[in-house]
Parts: sequence; C-alpha cells; structure tokens
Amino acid sequence: MSSIDQTYPEPSLQPQQGGVAAGHSEIAPGEIAIGVVIGRASEYFDFFVYGIASVLVFPAVFFPSSDRLSGILWAFVIFSFAFIARPFGTALFMAIQRRWGRGTKLTMALFLLGISTAGMAFLPGYATLGFTSIVLLSVFRFLQGIALGGSWDGLPSLLALNAPENRRGWYAMLGQLGAPIGFAIASGLFLFLHANLSSADFLDWGWRYPFYVAFAINVVALFARLRLVVTEEYTQLLEERELEPTRVLELLRTQGHNIFIGAFAGLASYALFHIVTVFPLSWIALGNTQSVNDVLVIQIIGAGIAVLGMILSGLIADRIGRRQTLGLAASSIAVLSGFAPTLMSGGPGAQNLFILMGFALLGLSYGQSAGAVTSNFSTKYRYAGAALTADFAWLVGAAFAPLVALGLSAHFGLGYLSLYLLSGALCTLVALRLNRALASA
Repeated sequence: MSSIDQTYPEPSLQPQQGGVAAGHSEIAPGEIAIGVVIGRASEYFDFFVYGIASVLVFPAVFFPSSDRLSGILWAFVIFSFAFIARPFGTALFMAIQRRWGRGTKLTMALFLLGISTAGMAFLPGYATLGFTSIVLLSVFRFLQGIALGGSWDGLPSLLALNAPENRRGWYAMLGQLGAPIGFAIASGLFLFLHANLSSADFLDWGWRYPFYVAFAINVVALFARLRLVVTEEYTQLLEERELEPTRVLELLRTQGHNIFIGAFAGLASYALFHIVTVFPLSWIALGNTQSVNDVLVIQIIGAGIAVLGMILSGLIADRIGRRQTLGLAASSIAVLSGFAPTLMSGGPGAQNLFILMGFALLGLSYGQSAGAVTSNFSTKYRYAGAALTADFAWLVGAAFAPLVALGLSAHFGLGYLSLYLLSGALCTLVALRLNRALASA
C-alpha cells in the first residue's frame, strides 16, 4: 500500500476473533456493519423520497404557476437546503451529545428526521396555502438536513478502526451499502404508486405515502441503532477509540485542511450520485423519451448494480489501497463524462445505458469515498472529522448537482453535463494527489 494510505497509521487493534480488541465481549465488525447499513438505508430513503418527489410531484403541487422545467428547478433549489443544513446539524448535535449523551442525540436527530419527512406528507399544496406551502416545504427540507447531520453515530468510524487491517477496504464498503438500498426502496415505492394510481390520485394523495413510510422506517432504524450505540460494550469501544465529539471550532482550526481534502476527494462519486438518480429522471420526464415507470425500473436495477460495484470496490481496495481505488473510479467517471451527452440525448436504450454504467461506477467510487481519507485524522478528531468531511462532501459535490446539471443542460445543451462530471473527477484526482504530497512531506 502506498504512502498516501499511511498519513496516520490506524491504531493497533490486537483483535480476537472477529477483530475486536482484547478485553471486550466479542463484537464482530460484521455486527457493526449491520447497524451502519440499517442507519444509512433509513436516512437515504428519506432523502430520495424527496428527490423523486421533486421531479414527479412538487412542480405540479407546489409550483403550479411555473412551467414544468422551472417547477423542477425550483424544487431542486429546495432540494439543496438539506445539504446546506447538514454541517450546522452536525455542530448542534455534537454539542447535544457532549451534554446529554449519544443515545439522546441520536433519538432527537432521528425523530426530527422522521417528523420533518412526515410533515411534508401532511403539507397542503399551493392551491390551498399559496406561497406559505413553499415556505413550509423549505423549512421541513432544512430540518431534514439538520437531523441528518445530527444522526452521526460514529459506527462507520468504529467499523474502520475495528476491522482487520487487511480488510479495511471491505468493511469501508459495507458501511456504504445503505445508500443504494435506501434508493431502491424509495424508487420501488414510488414505482408501485405511480403505476397503479391515476395521475390525479397520485398527485392528490398517492405521493404522500412514501413520506408516511419514512417515519415508520426511522423508528425501526432508531431502535436498531440504539441497540448498538448505548450498550456497555459499544460505549466502551467508542470511548477507548476516543470516538467522542470534539468542539467544531477546534476541529476546523486544527484539522480544516483534512476536511477540505476529504470533501474534494469524494467529489466525483458524490456528484455522480445525483447525476444517475435524480437528474436522469428529470431529464427524461421533461423530454418524454420514455415512461417514468420504465426509468424507475432501470434505476432500481442500477441500484443492484451499484451494490455489486461496491462489493468489487472492497475487494480491489484491499489489494491496491482505498485511495488508489477511488482514483481509478474517478478516472473512469472522467471517461464516462465524455459519452454522457451522446447517451442522454439518444433514445431509451442509450439513456438506460448511461444510467446503468453510471450506477456501476457509482458503486466502485462511492464504496470507498467515505473511508478513503478519514484516516488522515488523528484518533481524537476521527469522530467529528469524519462527520464534517461527509457533510462538506455532500454539500460541495451533490447539493446542487441536479439543479446545475438540469439548468445548464436544458438551456445550453448536454455538453455541460459532461463538463460537470469531468470537473468532479478532476477535483477528486487533484485532492488525492494533494493528499499524497502532504503524506510524503
């Protein structure tokens, strides 16, 4: 493994069976991974319910006086609010954890996430409340971001520290599986409702059911995660690994460069995430080149391919290193960007090929995007540093991706989609190179 994987050596774990430090009850990394997957799947389900609704529902329900393109773009503006709010949510709930504990923080954050999502389900449209409905939608979306920032439980960092040294790429990948799972569940639910209801019924009440379901899923996920993070064994592990919240201002002052590098190192995969999920749905819906239901089916298949890509990324990362894997994926995304305009301007077959290829590369890149540079942080700062790095990576790479990609492509051509993906890939490669230079200094 090259020097760029050795900025801060991982602490020696001296594992027993399952890779757990001596002196503890046996807690296998796989058990931690299950908690991570459950938690992330519930969070991504909430977010993709909004993302899909911003294309299929919100233009008609909340922006009826605008043309469809403008309505989708306005919905994408509100879509970005959650990502803007995430760093503030992390800072706020880190303070709550320092005062009242991890269990209280996680309970408050996940209930806020569920309530915000369910609040959208009960929200009357523009025809009833006028502009107030848009304001309330924006508030709920912002609160979603606050809650998601606050729901950081440290389990991914614990998983990284508790995994066998020669399997860290594999276990880093396991923590990312919740993303395609959450997307597939959200897409499947919308597909069922959109395919089985009339357009009038779907826009009147059918679209609200996924938002109701989000609250129920969050309650289940809450208890699954609390079962881990508040037990004596896990609390002891978290404390021994110093996975406790540091003050955000101190973190930014001492580790700001690592957060900056980490945010840009994952830029290609975070940008691609919404370019293959939310953007194609909006572009195809506007162009009416194929049915929305067919697109959702292809994207559900794509989510399965992304899972396979993530599994492959874990195997590759354990052979050549996590950062090299991320660099390889970014280079592949740069190649895909050159074909994006031709594929997305073609017929259904070409568009579906872009989506499926995008999901394959998404799995390869996103599988290692979270853990690739968090080892830069010393153990004291790993907990809060990993959380803020993810927040800023989503903000820089994904928050405005659907808005920018659709706005530029609709007004100036799909060549701008290519430039957007290419710029993300280049940022990732530059950040990884910078990280390597700092590691060698």
